[in-house]
Amino acid sequence: MERNELYPIFLKVSNLSILIVGGGNVGLEKLSFLLKSSPNAKVQMIAPQFLEETLQLAEKHDVEITKNVYHKQFLEGKHIVVACTDKVEVNEEVYHDCRERSILVNVADNPPFCDFYMGGIVTKGNVKVAISTNGKSPTAAKRLRQFFEDVLPENIDDLVKNLNEYRKTIKGDFEEKVEALNEFTKSLVNKKE
Repeated sequence: MERNELYPIFLKVSNLSILIVGGGNVGLEKLSFLLKSSPNAKVQMIAPQFLEETLQLAEKHDVEITKNVYHKQFLEGKHIVVACTDKVEVNEEVYHDCRERSILVNVADNPPFCDFYMGGIVTKGNVKVAISTNGKSPTAAKRLRQFFEDVLPENIDDLVKNLNEYRKTIKGDFEEKVEALNEFTKSLVNKKE
């Protein structure tokens, strides 16, 4: 069986500089996805033209809009880039320019030209679950996201906050604290018989 070897991380994108190259439907989708999860993300978008809906969303979230064609100078100071134009050659140019500069890049709908994928995300307060299909099926990730949105209880954030307070009261070294928390939370995953 094939194995997903991606390493999941949660980025503080409000501390990073993100560039989205493309102003069409896919650019809007990528921007919406990013801002839904991280409304304070620092984003610049570049394209010769933008959808009106993109411009409205950008204004609401302080996204920098640059009406221009792509040039590698726009990569200056960027940490993450998403290329989603309707021109394959431009997307691949963005990819190669990013690789030369060690900038993480995602070329929409082109897995070999991606350092990362934008998977499904479920957020309930402080709890966030990310879903990856290893770039194989965004539709499956979407369905799994919908499933987890339904199964994770709305009050899960209360549990996390209470566990955080309890953790602060536990005495002992790291191992003792982990053991106490494991014992306290094991009923969350034990199946009732």
